[in-house]
Amino acid sequence: MTFSRILGTGGFLPEKVLTNSDLEQMVDTTDAWIRERTGIRQRHIARDGETCVDLAEAAARRALDAAGLTANDIDLIIVATTTPEQTFPSSACLLQHRLDIHGCPAFDIQAVCTGFIYALSVADKFIRTGSAQRVLVVGAETLSRIIDWTDRVTCVLFGDGAGAVVLGAADEPGIISSHLHADGAYRSLLQVPAGIGNGYTGSPYMEMKGNEVFRVAVTTLGRIVDETLEANGMERSDIDWLVPHQANMRIIQATARKLDLDMEQVVVTVEDHGNTSAASIPLAFDRAVRDGRIQRGQTVLMEAFGGGFTWGSVLLRY
Repeated sequence: MTFSRILGTGGFLPEKVLTNSDLEQMVDTTDAWIRERTGIRQRHIARDGETCVDLAEAAARRALDAAGLTANDIDLIIVATTTPEQTFPSSACLLQHRLDIHGCPAFDIQAVCTGFIYALSVADKFIRTGSAQRVLVVGAETLSRIIDWTDRVTCVLFGDGAGAVVLGAADEPGIISSHLHADGAYRSLLQVPAGIGNGYTGSPYMEMKGNEVFRVAVTTLGRIVDETLEANGMERSDIDWLVPHQANMRIIQATARKLDLDMEQVVVTVEDHGNTSAASIPLAFDRAVRDGRIQRGQTVLMEAFGGGFTWGSVLLRY
């Protein structure tokens, strides 16, 4: 059988940093309030004219370098994003052009904060079926473009960034399993109402009912942890690292407790990055690989929950 494994990782954050102190000057909030409820102290914000494809390109090139590959080695590109550079072509096609790659498939996936998990799962299946050998998987977001900066419920939470991995064919499992779910019945709890199909009626900004989202997220992520372990006949103690979606420190801590993991085994970047949606997991994974925490041969659980609602997990051996 053919399996897939991660060959290299990359990440990129815009230069501009927006701190909680900066937000105190913009909306009715405080640094202490934001830290207590979210764990966030700062987030990165794309400059004017800086798009999700700009961020994706920088992260992708770093992942290719880490994998020891060139763009010509890639035969599939998948970009997970909620904030594409334009309606079409896809951000994946635009990234393909930037990298001077021609002819291979390239497409976007939109599953909001679970987007990278969805994209990694799809890439794994392409490799397992022999349809691809080297896949570039990117999560890239400029969420600052869909945030109402007068809404203190949402503007304190989100940031911009991009993370990438190169996935390659292997003889032994790297990605062990993936588990994807969605339920559109919860759309009103977390959404951007305006869209092309409805003539841009409604707000063009993100709307969130935070308390309701928190309750569903904690319960749902607990279930996906159980599902992933049961599907693979594994115990909680078999997990070396948890790399969660970086939405909220309280949600991350609740998932760690579900796994009986010490927080030292959880990769946390929400303090510095905020919630970067589809970019959050690959950014966190890249940081922990590059600083030496995550080592080859270790078992990693990635999990995410996002608007839709969507949720899912990837279990892998790095």
